[in-house]
Amino acid sequence: MLMGASGSGKTTLMNIIGCLDRPSSGSFQFKGQAVEHLDDNQLSHLRKREIGFIFQSFNLLPRLKAWANVALPLVYQEVPASRRKAVAEEMLRHVGLDQKGERLPGELSGGEQQRVAIARALASHPHLLLADEPTGNLDSKTGEEIMEILKNLHHDGITIVMVTHAREMIKYSDRSIFMKDGLILEG
Repeated sequence: MLMGASGSGKTTLMNIIGCLDRPSSGSFQFKGQAVEHLDDNQLSHLRKREIGFIFQSFNLLPRLKAWANVALPLVYQEVPASRRKAVAEEMLRHVGLDQKGERLPGELSGGEQQRVAIARALASHPHLLLADEPTGNLDSKTGEEIMEILKNLHHDGITIVMVTHAREMIKYSDRSIFMKDGLILEG
């Protein structure tokens, strides 16, 4: 769990961990490899294969059915079309939405949209999930359901780094890192 006030550096740290930004100094290693020395194609390959992203605003494409949103990362990985839908349906089943694959995002509740976003992040079987305020746009009951899904994924062996302002989410964390002014205060 990455916690801290707005402007504390949480998003910057998450972007470095997600290989979206490079550190301005120092070194960052992902699975033993110094990331700052990788070129853009190598970083893109690393993100496609190793990292799943979950966003507060879901970032689903409104004209694609739920299963097609989940399958989108597989397009970039050049997974054959014949396999993409099966993987997407498996991931939707994993988050309890096996009956919602043919629905458009606008036909789903906020919690269901976040589950689709989680399924999309899982489609490429990443080792790391980065979750930026995944419960921020949800009511407390739905937020707890999403946190249970994330907790179960962590118990299945996926590393999850989550940014949140909600102190009550600490109970789901094995480790909480508090930031202020770009520095880690505790953790």
